[in-house]
Amino acid sequence: MSKKFTEYSKFDLSNVNKEVLKKWKDGDIFHKSLETREGHPTFVFYEGPPSANGMPGIHHVIARSIKDIFCRYKTMKGFLVNRKAGWDTHGLPVELGVEKALGITKEDIGKKISVAEYNAACRKDVMKFTKEWEDLTQKMGYWVDMENPYITYDNRYIETLWYLLKELYKKGLLYKGYTIQPYSPAAGTGLSTHELNQPGCYRDVKDTTCTAQFHILDPKPEMAQFGDPYFLAWTTTPWTLPSNTALCVGPNITYLAVQTYNPYTGIPMTAVIAKDLLSAYFNPKAAELSLSDYKPGDKLVPFSVVGEWKGSELAGMKYEQLIPWVNPGEGAFRVITGDFVTTEDGTGIVHIAPTFGADDNRVAKTFGVPPLMMQDKDGNMRPMVDMTGKFYKLEDLAPEFVQNCMNASDYDPWQGKFVKNAYDDTKTDKDETLDIEICMMLKAQNRVFKIEKHVHNYPHCWRTDKPVLYYPLDSWFIRTTACRERMIELNNTINWKPQSTGTGRFGKWLENLQDWNLSRSRYWGTPLPIWRTEDGSEEKCIGSVVELFGEIEKSVKAGFMESNPYKDFAPGDYTKENYEKIDLHRPYVDDIILVSASGKPMKRETDLIDVWFDSGAMPYAQIHYPFENLKEFDNRQIYPADFIAEGVDQTRGWFFTLHALGTMIFDSVAYKAVVSNGLVLDKNGNKMSKRLGNAVDPFSTIEKYGSDPLRWYMITNASPWDNIKFDIDGIEEVRRKFFGTLYNTYSFFALYANVDGFDYSDPDVEWSKRPEIDRWILSLLNSLVKDVDGYLEAYEPTRAGRAISDFVNDNLSNWYVRLNRRRFWGGGMTEDKLSAYLTLYTCLETVAKLMAPIAPFYADQLFLDLVAVTGRENVESVHLSDFPVYDESKIDKNLEERMQIIQAAGNSKIQIGVIPGHYATNHSHINYYVDITSLKTGYKMAKEAAKALAATYVSTHIDTIICLEGTEIIGAFLAESLGESGINSGADVKVVTPELNSVNQMIFRDNTQKKIWGKQVLLLIASASTGKSINRAIDCLKYYNGNLVGIASIFSAIKENNGTAIHALFTEKDIHDYMTYTSSECPMCKSGQKVDALVNSFGYSKI
Repeated sequence: MSKKFTEYSKFDLSNVNKEVLKKWKDGDIFHKSLETREGHPTFVFYEGPPSANGMPGIHHVIARSIKDIFCRYKTMKGFLVNRKAGWDTHGLPVELGVEKALGITKEDIGKKISVAEYNAACRKDVMKFTKEWEDLTQKMGYWVDMENPYITYDNRYIETLWYLLKELYKKGLLYKGYTIQPYSPAAGTGLSTHELNQPGCYRDVKDTTCTAQFHILDPKPEMAQFGDPYFLAWTTTPWTLPSNTALCVGPNITYLAVQTYNPYTGIPMTAVIAKDLLSAYFNPKAAELSLSDYKPGDKLVPFSVVGEWKGSELAGMKYEQLIPWVNPGEGAFRVITGDFVTTEDGTGIVHIAPTFGADDNRVAKTFGVPPLMMQDKDGNMRPMVDMTGKFYKLEDLAPEFVQNCMNASDYDPWQGKFVKNAYDDTKTDKDETLDIEICMMLKAQNRVFKIEKHVHNYPHCWRTDKPVLYYPLDSWFIRTTACRERMIELNNTINWKPQSTGTGRFGKWLENLQDWNLSRSRYWGTPLPIWRTEDGSEEKCIGSVVELFGEIEKSVKAGFMESNPYKDFAPGDYTKENYEKIDLHRPYVDDIILVSASGKPMKRETDLIDVWFDSGAMPYAQIHYPFENLKEFDNRQIYPADFIAEGVDQTRGWFFTLHALGTMIFDSVAYKAVVSNGLVLDKNGNKMSKRLGNAVDPFSTIEKYGSDPLRWYMITNASPWDNIKFDIDGIEEVRRKFFGTLYNTYSFFALYANVDGFDYSDPDVEWSKRPEIDRWILSLLNSLVKDVDGYLEAYEPTRAGRAISDFVNDNLSNWYVRLNRRRFWGGGMTEDKLSAYLTLYTCLETVAKLMAPIAPFYADQLFLDLVAVTGRENVESVHLSDFPVYDESKIDKNLEERMQIIQAAGNSKIQIGVIPGHYATNHSHINYYVDITSLKTGYKMAKEAAKALAATYVSTHIDTIICLEGTEIIGAFLAESLGESGINSGADVKVVTPELNSVNQMIFRDNTQKKIWGKQVLLLIASASTGKSINRAIDCLKYYNGNLVGIASIFSAIKENNGTAIHALFTEKDIHDYMTYTSSECPMCKSGQKVDALVNSFGYSKI
């Protein structure tokens, strides 16, 4: 054991990072932190799996720091905290990246490249940046088991997913349906509603809208008296108009027949529109104009209302097909009713295209209106738009359908056109859209009443950033709506940080939950384990490899398969080697044909499952449940998680799928507490991106500063759930102010401890014999331990970090060490000096432990430097030590409060008194002013002033005094005086001081708020000239629910503030000769008297 504390020649946290990392690696400290806690209570943590096909960013540092902090903290608290890393290896991010790298599209798979080759490329690409992820994880000090990660493409992982799917299937929660679903042409697959609700998916877009004219075939008499009659219907997607098959009105909405002229062509017409929207289409100024006086081109178009009906009276009316390219069959082109129709915008008449809207499809089915479908070459009935987002080409349609059901010559110019420019690689946002082209065609045909640009909120694909379509899809669904109430009930038991996310963003999402679209029309992912007969009458859901093995054997016997491709697989052997003998991915499972109960062949449904199901199933799949670890799981030793954390974008992603599967299959929460961290923005509040050049490289940042300042800055800058404005200068400030101060404090200690040979071998100095200042700092230290422990237990790392920073900067260094330096200088080891060494050592050792979860590197070095000499603990790392425990008997709140007053006085620049002389302020000259500049030495005067003020309030009940502008000393004496006599006699009157936040608002720290809330409060201010400071304080007081009972001031130029009298020690009347002069009129200047001082606008800052 060394007898000398290590002394350093320079302060280099980057080097500390590297040296401590080496010690951790050489000593296998992470695994020892697990081994030493074997047999202890467990704290269950789940790691949300990242995808290694992309580089990690600075935002991953905050997310992983939050996870690491609480896992380290709980380990130091004595818990066994296993944390298994994971890799999310399936899904769109991987596939789209591979397609881009290979220069192919989804349509090329199976043609230019085989499915097997494509999936092999995905399997390789998904782990492309594994080294960089492992490197960042190690360098930032995130302890997680990366040697044995769970990988979502592992066959054992997939087997658990199949088991879970079969459980849902057995409960009747898995079903197939043909519905309108969000679909991403750019990704080539349908999307679930939770994918559509990722942050940033809904965006404001400016589209061309169209109010189309639908020619009425059987008009009411009032509709047929002026030009042709038309229903007016508005749409934000003109490209859907060729697929229109109905118009929908609100049954209780009032509609009008309006005689007018088409504003573009000037042709007479009668328009049918909702009464509430008349003024949106017809200028009231034109109401009195005569129809006969109108000339084409006139700005004001006359109109006349000639009829009125309820929507129910219009039901059944027929109209002419607007764009007659395709015949949808019988029952189309009539008016139907729907309760979803409103008059908030549009015309009050909704254009119905059943193939491109869920509401449209539902109401059309109700009234027997057919959708407009086209038959492709394979005989499938498809909507007019293909899966890539363009109008079907004639060559891809069945020739007999084109001949019998289409107007091919009219359709021909439009075939192959993309419905949105974002889907067409040859076009940009500046090019003319299909919407505009269709509007122009209708305008030329006198079939459009209004064309305009409109800003509306439209969903985009979370991975391609391109707009989605609502598209008819044959999909498998999880019936999450059946468990909605239970999900809400269980969610109310989860500790959400912040709580507002649990009740708001997540809770509201659950209240409006829809069934989960599980199907994905892709290639690289977990295959849906359902086999069906061709007619769909029989099906089987497979829940394990053993079950599939047995079903294949039956198929071989039935003659549907030649042999069992899993013949080398050994059922019951759960080793990696055994499971690598098979592959549960496409195309291999697609080649497996099973036999139905009636002897028919069954093929697998070609869908993959939503990748969010993969990650949401990780609590079970990472342990290969139920095939392995059944007992541990069922005994709830490893489930549910005590804590998880990820970014806010996972609220409706991973957080949701974890919760949904836990509820539906196990009737349990999957996690008890969750921290949802905010975004990392640049210092100006903008989103970081390589394109904008404002992204921060985490590797170079750690190399320059070390991980500790980065972690400390990101944690203490703002609460984890708030967005962080990342400023590299902030890291430097943290390095200098907190770590630099702590380093200097240790260096001071080590220097003198080595000189005096202090090694903590002497017995502790008795508590009663310790100087008051030692007992004060140790009281604060125990309060700090209590607070930090409470903050971390409540998942409040920001408050914990700030409390440690304040203790080190304000109390330990700036006050204790600064005032006690002489105790460490010269002479022998007296009891007083020993007490100083013991006190400072205890503070440093305790701070090292407290900060260890947030700043693991420097905390470890500091701790080991200390115990290497004292031998107080025989551990290899602070992370193998126990978290500090506070001693309530050593906490003296009265002593802490008294010292706080003295500290405030030590930092005060205010005194009291009326000083005669020649002074100047703002170009005005005075001969007296109120001087408050040396109060820190004028205790006698302050005490007398406090007594004078106290006399005013002998009959006023006062709980708390708020001190402004450095009046803490007078406030302390005032509290003492109030407690000596009058109504407050014997009372413990509190003294508090507000702070200013970043926007110059007064606020109170958490530990002082309770002294304000519901209390009788006296406001004490140095000087009242305009009342602005008083008003700010009163606003703050109201916010904290305090009751203002009076305002006391040292000097006041005003008598009251908003009805509350101001009692001042000095007023202008007390300064008998108080006068102001211009510099040219000043009698003292004229008499040759020099200016003694320059005072500020309040008149009390002496030079």
